[in-house]
Amino acid sequence: MTYYVIQVQTRTEDKYLQLAANIIEENQVRILWPRRNLRIRRRGVWKDYLAPIFPGYLFIESEKINPELYWRIKRVPGFLHFLKDNHNIEPLTARDQELLTHFLSFGEVVDRSKVFFDENKRIKVLQGPLKGLEGKIVKVNRRKGRAKVKLDLYEESFLVDFGFELLEPTDEAMIKVKS
Repeated sequence: MTYYVIQVQTRTEDKYLQLAANIIEENQVRILWPRRNLRIRRRGVWKDYLAPIFPGYLFIESEKINPELYWRIKRVPGFLHFLKDNHNIEPLTARDQELLTHFLSFGEVVDRSKVFFDENKRIKVLQGPLKGLEGKIVKVNRRKGRAKVKLDLYEESFLVDFGFELLEPTDEAMIKVKS
């Protein structure tokens, strides 16, 4: 399946999905909105919060964008443009599609990764969406339980925070990491 990207107004992705629901049913396409689960502490209380992985971007899973589908998507309020642009609609490159399918393999909402720190204070990911992205981790905040990851989409880089759950290193976990 091929993925295309549309940009919508940031923080209105959910509203756009609701308004575009009839397009999804009639044209048998899927519009995906990958999100991440973060724990945020406010006034001493930890709460779970859902945030988009790619703010302002939605992904269309379709074989191709025909003119009818193009105009139906474009007419929904909140639509800004297709990527690269409206005159040159390109599907995701293999590298970008691999990144998207990596996150979608954990569901449309990715949970926190399970990690521990080795004796050199380097992060080791046991499971979760950070697995395989260790080389792209730019910064780790142990107190907040977040890792800042550098992601690329259409040759544009941006930083995204992902939550992690800190586990104490055990012999069993160390064996899994070494193999």
